[in-house]
Amino acid sequence: MKNLSASVKGLIFSLLAMGFAFAIYFLFLAKPNYYLVDNPTPETYYFKINNGGENILSAGQYLKVDLNKGKNKIQVFDQNKKMIYDSAFTVEKVRGLINITKKDYYINNQYYGYGLNKDSLMATKPGIEIDKKQYLGDVKKTNKLYIEDFYYNLDEEYDRVIKNVAKVESRTKIFRKQDFINYYNNYYNFK
Repeated sequence: MKNLSASVKGLIFSLLAMGFAFAIYFLFLAKPNYYLVDNPTPETYYFKINNGGENILSAGQYLKVDLNKGKNKIQVFDQNKKMIYDSAFTVEKVRGLINITKKDYYINNQYYGYGLNKDSLMATKPGIEIDKKQYLGDVKKTNKLYIEDFYYNLDEEYDRVIKNVAKVESRTKIFRKQDFINYYNNYYNFK
C-alpha cells in the first residue's frame, strides 16, 4: 500500500465507499418486488397459476407467487376442490395482488413532507364511505381480480421516515377492509 500513488489510493478508497453504500442500500433500504395472492375470508381456497402446481390458501393467509409480465392465467377452487372460476389477467408492474375471493380492498394514498398538515390535506380529498361511515382522504375501493396500482403491499408498512423534506410526496398502500379501518382510526386524528 505504501508504494501506491495518491490517486490509486483515492480510487481504492472511493470504490470501497461505493461498495459500502451499495451494501447498505441492498441490506436495509431496497424495496423487494413481488406478487401476493390473498384470502381475507374464513374459507380455504386452492389455486393454480399458469397451469402450475396446486397451491392452498387458508383463511386469512397470503402467499408470495411468481408471475410473468404480460398475460397470466389463474384457476381458483373452493375447499372441496370444485372450480369457482378460470380467468386471465395482465401483469404490467413489478408488484401486485391477486384477489382470488374478489373481496373489497382499499388503496390509500399517504402524504409525506416537512411541516405537512396531513389532516387538512386529507380533508380536501373526497374520501370514501365504508359500512355507512365516511372516511376522509385519498382512498379508493377495488375488488378486481388483479390489482397493481399501489406501492406498498398488504404485508408492508408505510415509510416512517421522510426521505425528501423539500417537497410533498405520497405513497399508496393496499389494505384489506378491516385493516384499512384500523389503520385509519389509529393514524388519522379527525375530530
